[in-house]
Amino acid sequence: MVSKTRDAEVIVVGGGHNGLICAAYLARAGVDTLVVEARERVGGCASTVEMWDARFNICNCDHTMIRALPVIDELDLASHGLEYLEADTGQISMFHDGSPAWVHFDDIEQTIDGLVDTYPRSADGYRRYVSDALPVAQLVIDMARTRPNAGAMLSAAARRGGRGGARLLRWSRSSVSDILGSYFPDWQLIMPAVSSGPTVWGVPPDVAGTGLAAAIYASRHLIKTGRPVGGSGGLTDAIAASHVAAGGRIRCATRVERLVVERNTVTGVRLDDGTELRADVVVAAYDPHRVLLDWLDEVPPRARRLIERYRARPIVDGYESKVDAILNGRPRYKAFAPLAERHPDIELMGATALVCPSVADLAQAHARRPTGQVADRPTMLVNLPSVLDESVAPSPSQHVLSLEALFTPYALEGGWPSSGEPQRWIDQWSTLVEPDSLDIERWRVMTPDRYEQDFSLHRGHTPSYSGSPLAALLGRNKETTRYRSPIDGLYFTGAGTFPGAGVFGASGRNAAEVVRRRVRG
Repeated sequence: MVSKTRDAEVIVVGGGHNGLICAAYLARAGVDTLVVEARERVGGCASTVEMWDARFNICNCDHTMIRALPVIDELDLASHGLEYLEADTGQISMFHDGSPAWVHFDDIEQTIDGLVDTYPRSADGYRRYVSDALPVAQLVIDMARTRPNAGAMLSAAARRGGRGGARLLRWSRSSVSDILGSYFPDWQLIMPAVSSGPTVWGVPPDVAGTGLAAAIYASRHLIKTGRPVGGSGGLTDAIAASHVAAGGRIRCATRVERLVVERNTVTGVRLDDGTELRADVVVAAYDPHRVLLDWLDEVPPRARRLIERYRARPIVDGYESKVDAILNGRPRYKAFAPLAERHPDIELMGATALVCPSVADLAQAHARRPTGQVADRPTMLVNLPSVLDESVAPSPSQHVLSLEALFTPYALEGGWPSSGEPQRWIDQWSTLVEPDSLDIERWRVMTPDRYEQDFSLHRGHTPSYSGSPLAALLGRNKETTRYRSPIDGLYFTGAGTFPGAGVFGASGRNAAEVVRRRVRG
């Protein structure tokens, strides 16, 4: 039973999808759990907002990895309104320089058949790649489903008969360019994986440690991508409903400024109005860097080494922006014409189109980013959510455009408010579309400074776990791989913790089990 001096047994700070998942599992285990969220509603960057009678996703809305976890069934999310829609195809890779587009199908043979027509030199390489990469991708998924400790992770690997383990470790130490270069002679097969991995992480593809991005094609043959009805927020709304149905509580418009520390133990949080909320445990579903450096008035002795380590880390700036628009009618991609001839029964516009730069353009983008300049040809993730889900569009004759642009630095030269850059991205994207098929009624943009202002992302950056599988196996940096800090009563989930970024949810599920054991013994 909760003491009268406590507001909850566990306070979860941050109502993003991982914070909500952690809270929902705890509530279903009988733990009195309170979620506090600074915004007016939960969901974080996985949420959906309403504007102009349309629904816009805060970030690109392709949910893949969370569908490989038991979260949806264990939290009974379908009964709380979650329903997924699936496109006829997986991702479609396009290129700024006009190189032929190619389709990643869920079916391996269908993907290879398409490559025979577009990139025949890489078709055989794709078959070799799949043979090598599928065990690696499956092992990564198994490890993500397992609460991280050496015994459990080794058992997960052993259940696969050891297949993929040695390759996973080798790939995790290598660069994605080297690995995929050994399979594909065409850069058009390498750059889409780079754009979905290292480019999203903000690092060049030739950096050692980026190699696991090479498993991305294989993982998409194992897990089908889906989008929640009503937008990405359909997921977070369902998790919140599951949490409340289990007896959990949520307080929105409640901003945490400090941790309350007494006798070297975290005993609650202090809000921006001075109010204190007390709990036996605080779970920060927020950037560990900011929590450890900004939320502590005093540093317990056991945490001093950890604080110094985080103080020495460089501050990373955000580099992603997103344009949302309402279109009158439906655009047609020029590059889709030959694909439509080969696949007349496939709805191509339902999938996400990944618009990739060339190798030289990517190098330029990385060189420009530190100086506050946007790449000439930014990496773009583009889709029309309304093709699959008419409910997000204002009317049956209109469509919603989602265009995410990378290499758009927080510290833009001259600043974002007066910048013409977003219009340039729209103009650039429009060159890929048949001119008579595009009619943009209105649009809005989220730039890194807006993500900082609206979602408390420090300098517009969403952190992700950057350690290797070996680091997770060995439990290095326990605050990110085991979710517990050296400060008694403080735990972490979400941003920056194992196993990664994106709409995944494994961190929230894993952290809930660690905290449950702490609270219930």
